[in-house]
Amino acid sequence: MNHIFRRMLCSSLTSAQRSAAPLLSAAARNSSFWSGVEMGPPDAILGVSEAFKRDSNPKKINLGVGAYRDDAGQPFVLPSVHKAEMKIMSAGLNKEYAPIGGEADFCTASAKLALGEDSTVVRDGLNVTIQGISGTGSLRVGTAFLSKWFPGNKTVYLPKPSWGNHTPIVKHAGMEVGGYRYYDAGTCGLDFAGAVEDIKKIPEGSIIMLHACAHNPTGVDPTAEQWKELSEVVKAKKLLPFFDMAYQGFASGDVDKDAFAVRQFIADGHMILLSQSYSKNMGLYGERTGAFTVVCKDKDEAARVESPIKIIVRPLYSNPPRHGARIVTQILNTPELRSEWLVDVKTMADRIITMRTQLKDGLTKEGSSLNWQHITDQIGMFCFTGMKPDQVERITKEFSIYLTKDGRISMAGISSSNVGYLAHAMHTVTK
Repeated sequence: MNHIFRRMLCSSLTSAQRSAAPLLSAAARNSSFWSGVEMGPPDAILGVSEAFKRDSNPKKINLGVGAYRDDAGQPFVLPSVHKAEMKIMSAGLNKEYAPIGGEADFCTASAKLALGEDSTVVRDGLNVTIQGISGTGSLRVGTAFLSKWFPGNKTVYLPKPSWGNHTPIVKHAGMEVGGYRYYDAGTCGLDFAGAVEDIKKIPEGSIIMLHACAHNPTGVDPTAEQWKELSEVVKAKKLLPFFDMAYQGFASGDVDKDAFAVRQFIADGHMILLSQSYSKNMGLYGERTGAFTVVCKDKDEAARVESPIKIIVRPLYSNPPRHGARIVTQILNTPELRSEWLVDVKTMADRIITMRTQLKDGLTKEGSSLNWQHITDQIGMFCFTGMKPDQVERITKEFSIYLTKDGRISMAGISSSNVGYLAHAMHTVTK
């Protein structure tokens, strides 16, 4: 009897527990730790790409992607990069951790590429250069360093507009964002007078962000003489220049020409900060390869500055990946590979420049009465077309041409096979 009673009791308890399980599960869900998490806004570029993928029009064009494509619209691996990888693989290198600051040879080569092979800053050891997680990671480390150690106004003044990721990077580091006029929507060019006027109003001892070349998203750059004047204004206001150089070589096809602003500011006595990326000029998008540099007044200061930068990196990502850095080092330090890479870079830049000319000529051929000179005046991967949001909406709806609402297009998405179609569509929605 006792045995039967115990078995009935166990059966009863199991049944009760089973009945209560859904209620307990529901209670657990209702008290989730994440019930207060809010849905964030969609990424503008990702939204363009997703809409493009869903479109079944065979003539569709994606002008939102910020990555180089060849004339067939395909991702492009530079021949010099392929050869460098073969050399690395044949060397049988190990996969040990890189130092916190990255590969030493890579850092030296990157500094020389930016500041010049004969740079006295590099020669005299006045720079701190670490390997960063491409341009974004380099900017993030740089802003974290500024947030902790910069003694002045912890507001970073950005050009209007600036790369979309600049503002969240600055804010994520705990600093404020300010701005200065840069783009003139009326001329689709540089508002130089407005920029100078606004920069003169920035509080002394602040930080100013400058795009070294191929301004993203406008494609509008100052001339050499304008850069010299900006250097004087920035110096008079005792501002700290933080250069973002994501397109060295990719803008004009000449790595030295594209580094003009950075080298001019150093020649004028500025102690700059610099972020570099090898995503565009070597096509190392997925390798996340870049560098962050601080120019200091002497070797002692450089040694002291390097220490807290490494302390920032250690809990952030510990150390950077090695493969991309090895590719860059192999290319920059091997004369024949470097020569081939410079040709590769010019090939990419020249294709973009050619597409600008063909698009402008195509609009003229379509009979457009508008002035499209800014298409060829602008430089680099992106072009601010001047199209208004309603025109962007129309060109997407009627022609399956995808771009951001501000009228920015990626020139890399244009090819000899679709430039005529694009010119016709742009003329149709803007006439």
